[in-house]
Order: sequence, then structure tokens, then C-alpha cells
Amino acid sequence: MPTWAIHFRSSSATQGPVTIRMGTASGNLVTYSSWIYPTLILCTYGFFSAMKPAESFLTPYLTGPDKNLTIEEVTNHVFPVWTYSYLVLLVPVFLITDYMRYKPIIILQGAGSLITWLMLLFAQGVVAMQLMEVFYGMFTATEIAYYAYIYSTVSADHYQKATSYCRSITLVASTVGAVLGQLLVSLAGLSYFYLSTISLVSVSLAFFTSPLLPMPPKSMFFHRKGLSDTVSERAEKEITPNASSTNKHPGHQDDKDSVKSAANPSTSPECHPNTAKQQNHVLRVLVQLFKDMKECYGTKRLLYWSLWWALATAGFYQVLNYVQVLWDHRAPSQSSAVYNGAVEAIATFLSSATSMAVGYIRINWDLSGELALGIFSAVNAGALFLMHCTANIWACYAGYLVFKACYMFLITIATFQIAVNLSMERYALMFGFNTFLALAIQTILTLVVVDSRGLGLDIVTQFLVYGCYFAVISGIFLMRSIYILACTRCRREKQKSEEPITTGSATRL
Repeated sequence: MPTWAIHFRSSSATQGPVTIRMGTASGNLVTYSSWIYPTLILCTYGFFSAMKPAESFLTPYLTGPDKNLTIEEVTNHVFPVWTYSYLVLLVPVFLITDYMRYKPIIILQGAGSLITWLMLLFAQGVVAMQLMEVFYGMFTATEIAYYAYIYSTVSADHYQKATSYCRSITLVASTVGAVLGQLLVSLAGLSYFYLSTISLVSVSLAFFTSPLLPMPPKSMFFHRKGLSDTVSERAEKEITPNASSTNKHPGHQDDKDSVKSAANPSTSPECHPNTAKQQNHVLRVLVQLFKDMKECYGTKRLLYWSLWWALATAGFYQVLNYVQVLWDHRAPSQSSAVYNGAVEAIATFLSSATSMAVGYIRINWDLSGELALGIFSAVNAGALFLMHCTANIWACYAGYLVFKACYMFLITIATFQIAVNLSMERYALMFGFNTFLALAIQTILTLVVVDSRGLGLDIVTQFLVYGCYFAVISGIFLMRSIYILACTRCRREKQKSEEPITTGSATRL
């Protein structure tokens, strides 16, 4: 990798390299603040990466005169490629991101976004747009590096501030991009090509900002500072055979090793001690990740919350991917006014409001959480059925607003419930695996419902399927919540019935 991608150098030739070190309690301050500089650069990158005015008008752009694709080609041949590429890239990216300490992956994400919009502007044809979706899949798969970077760079005291800034800036940028796109289309009459040009400029600024990020000194899994010896020892026991079995014939084993070393010096352990040690460390980390995952999903409560997360997120991604196609079907962009940008801006605002409302709701989520999942999943199903049945574009817009706001409300609750009792490393692990499960389910939905090699359903029928899908999710969790409430009531009645007997016994004694 080029040097400029790893080290940030000052623009002044006399100052030399700028070194970033973590601040400590003793007051070791550095050239830049230990958290303000990386947070500022990351927020700048996040803003330009998310500020894309053309994103809300992607389907009208692809089916318009600039690309001249049919709605069937976009729905059944182009958009499904994003789902497949995202799924294929997610697992290796999840591991490589931590191993390479985030920054190179953020640069790769910026490059993926840049290539995506270059192809959207200048490439033509179905095959070219399918390749564009592959690069967009790379962009979304590497998004995990953006949110994980801050935890490896700033001290724990500033996690909350840095996280809120980074997450808020992307919401602000998405809203600004959607509003700007709507204003340029509705008031200035600008074509979608020029909206894509503005989006390309924005993601280019993000790409050229990414090398300015300091290289993190640690990561959550492979480069942890102060990793406990007990974890390594426990993981090593899973890899190394029992000592008694390996030492049954020490002399014979030593002779065999010496013969192998003499025959092939390159295989001698002493030739590459650093490589062997590194491979052993990587294997220990992978074993520990597997054990952590097994323990996390062994908890029934976390298992059910994760199940909802995976199922609902798969449906949400699917709706998000094809809702513009439905809008274009209800009100064709070639002959009707398009308000996609305004709808996305309002949806983002409502999502932020509902997510913030979770912090002010005082409910026993252990008892009523799954009931909330069932009820609001039913609301989502109703919104999708409305979008299927109505021919009115404004009713479609309203259904989408309700759908997205309810999902963001529930995913915030699920995130909190999963994260509250987990370390950051285990939460990141569950987040990655839940996302992988969601993409696997979405891939099945895409293959069966959307892809021309499957049923290849029209867009209206697709939303009927998605409505039924969320109705099934709602049924699962409503039945589960009824069971929990019934068990809780039985336990309380049993305790009440036992209280007089105990009191009577004490009285007679």
C-alpha cells in the first residue's frame, strides 16, 4: 500500500511527520488532541460520503434517457447484484477490517463509492450497471470500518461523544443530500445526470479525506492492547493437543523433526518464527471469536432479540432496495413530479426522532420487549400491505414513512437490549453475525421473489410478499410474548397462593 495511505504528513516541510499517540491519565498530550482530530476527519469523511443528492432518484435516473434501462431490467437484473455482492464480501471484510486496523478499509470504502458513481455517470448497459452494483456492495460491506474506527483511536472517556458525532453527521448528510436533490429537481429543473455529478464530487472529497486519518494503534480483536493471558491460554488449549499425548515418545518425535528440518530447511520452525507466531495468534483469535459467539447466542434472551434483528433487517433492506421502483410504478418519473428526496428527508427525520424517543421510554423490556416487536412488526406489515393495495403515490409515501420509522424505533431497542450486557468486542461480533444472517435471508428473498432466475415477480406483487413476511415475523413474536406474559402471570399467582400457607404455618408454629 502507498505510504500516503498509511501515514499523514504535515503540509509544512519543516515539521516532518505528525505522530498521533493516545493520551493518558498522566497527561501525555500530543501534537493533535487524542480524540478531536480523528473524530473531525472521520466526521468530514462521513459527511461527504453520505451527502449524495442523486441517491434518492436512482431508479428514475436508471430508467430515464441517460441510461435507458427498463424497469424490469433494473428490478430483476441490476438491483439483485448488490445483495449478492454484499453477502459475499461481508464475512472476509469483517475479519480483514479488524486485522488491518480499519484505516485501509475506510480508504477502500471511499474508493468503492468513487468507482460506483463514476460508473453511474459514464458506463452504459445492464452488465455495466451490474458491475456498478458490485462496487456498491463493496462500499456497504466496508461500512463497518467507519463505525469501528473510532473505538480503536480515541480513549474510552470520549466514546460517547465521538460516536454521537459520527452517527449524527451521516444522518445530517443524508438529509442534506435528499433535500438538496429535491430542491434542484423541483425548483431548478436540474437533470438527474447533474445530481449524479454532484454526488461524484462529494464522494471524491470523502475519498481524498480518508488518507488523513491517523493509523489506529490497536483494534478490537487482532491488535488488542493488554490482551489477557488467560484468554490466550484458554484459546491455545483449543488448538494445542493434550500435552500427555504429544509427549508420549519425545525422543522419536525429536528425531522425526530433525530429519524433516534437515531434508527441508525452509520448514524449520526457526526459519520463520515471526510468521509462525503471527499465524498462531490469528488462530487463537479466531477460536476465541467462535467461543464468544457460542456463549452470546447461548443466552435465550439475546437469541430472540438477534432473531428479530436478522429477520427484520433482511426485510428492511429489501424494501429499501426496491421502494423507488414501486414509486416509479405508481407515478412514472417521465410523466409525473418526483418527490423521492423530500420523502427520504422526512423519513430520516422521523427515524431520528423515534430512535431518540427510545431513551425516554420506561418499560420493562425483558417482559414487554417481544410484545413491542410483535406489535410494531404488525404495523410494518400493515404499511407494506397499504403500499401494495393503493394506487395513490401519496399513500405509498405515507406507508414508507411509517415503515421506516417503526423499523428504526425497534432496531434501536434491539441494539440496546443486545449491547447492554455485552463487552464492545462481543457486541461487534454479534452485530457482524446478525448482519450476515440478515443478508443471507435477504439473498434468499431476492433469489426467490425478485431474480429472473426465480419467480421474477412484478414490483406490486413483491410488496405483497414483503407484507406477508413481516406479518409472519409479527406472529412469531406475538405468540412468544403471549407465552412470556402467561408464564409470568402463572408464577405470580403461584407465589400468591403459597404466601397464606407459609403465613399459616408460621402462625401455628
